[in-house]
Amino acid sequence: MTVLTVAEIDTELAARGRELDAITATLLELDKHPGLTLLRGYPPTGVTAERWRPVRRLLDLMWEDFGRLQTILEQARVLRARHTTPTDAERVELTRLLRDRPHELSRVPIPMAERSLTGPSEKVLFVGIADTLHRMRTSFPVIAELLDAVDAVNSRVLSGLAPVQAQLDRLGGASPELRAIAAAVTDLVARSATDPLALTVPEIDSRTSELADRLRRESDALVRLRAMTADWDASLAETRARLADLRAVHERAATVRAEVERKIITAPLPAHGDPSAALAAELDALPRPDGESALTAARALLEFRLRVAAALDTAATDEQLARGLLDRRAELRGRLVAYQAKAARLGVSEDQDVLSSNRIATGLLSRLPCDLAAVTRAVADYQQIIAEKAGRRA
Repeated sequence: MTVLTVAEIDTELAARGRELDAITATLLELDKHPGLTLLRGYPPTGVTAERWRPVRRLLDLMWEDFGRLQTILEQARVLRARHTTPTDAERVELTRLLRDRPHELSRVPIPMAERSLTGPSEKVLFVGIADTLHRMRTSFPVIAELLDAVDAVNSRVLSGLAPVQAQLDRLGGASPELRAIAAAVTDLVARSATDPLALTVPEIDSRTSELADRLRRESDALVRLRAMTADWDASLAETRARLADLRAVHERAATVRAEVERKIITAPLPAHGDPSAALAAELDALPRPDGESALTAARALLEFRLRVAAALDTAATDEQLARGLLDRRAELRGRLVAYQAKAARLGVSEDQDVLSSNRIATGLLSRLPCDLAAVTRAVADYQQIIAEKAGRRA
């Protein structure tokens, strides 16, 4: 190894000193990295634990290497400070400290079978500034990448949940759903703290969006509930009006169903009983809101309204089904009249076949109750024979 000159020694000491200062600043910054703070504060599990184990060893080794660099450089600085102009022996030692591998890293015993009679009993590993810096430069990106990944996931979870948590804090645990949402938020935060690398961006965004949607729906529901309790008498009056609508629909459905049974041959139509009287009695028995029970009373009224709405849908469906049969009969009557006008316009209305087909369709349609399937076929036959006769005449 070529012995360094005094100028080269001073230049290298200054350069290595600047490198050590930069490394010191970087390592201090790394030590405060949010990702590292999280890993230290919450013992990692799962995927994060598997990825953290080797990186943690690299981090520990980096700090050990940093200590070795400090030791070697401090030895060189102390030696250089002894004399303004170092002796040849000092120059040789300074060259060894700055360019060679002067620091003992480890001692490993050599198995007896691998030794020679006069050889060493252990292997001694030495390191120097250059190879130590190389190892640190290689390890740093691996460490930083994992810490950045941990911080990115945790930050995404916390930022996504921040509005949800803020609204939960305002609403408190006013309902079972709010408490369930709060528990789900706690679970997601715990996962992001202990195993952030098991979470993917789509999963995070999906879960935070779902929780925000649930919270919005529950918040809207609470607003409606509180509005109901604010004017309870008006809420009851509105509910009674819905019950009146239910009675009216049931009455119409019964009327239409009776007309269908009189005019049309059909299978028995659905005939759900009218629950409005029983529901009215339930409504009268509902407790009024009082203090802490106000939301409970409002929820009971809201659930009651949902039952009324379901019964109203059922009654409306019954009415629509029966009315649809009457509408079909009216449609067939209209089509028959239109075909009769067409036959007259084409000059075939007095044809015996046309007259016969017309009498069949008219007769079937006039029967009470009538067979809609048979009428449909008869009207189609009437249309077809009109077309045939008109074609022959042309």
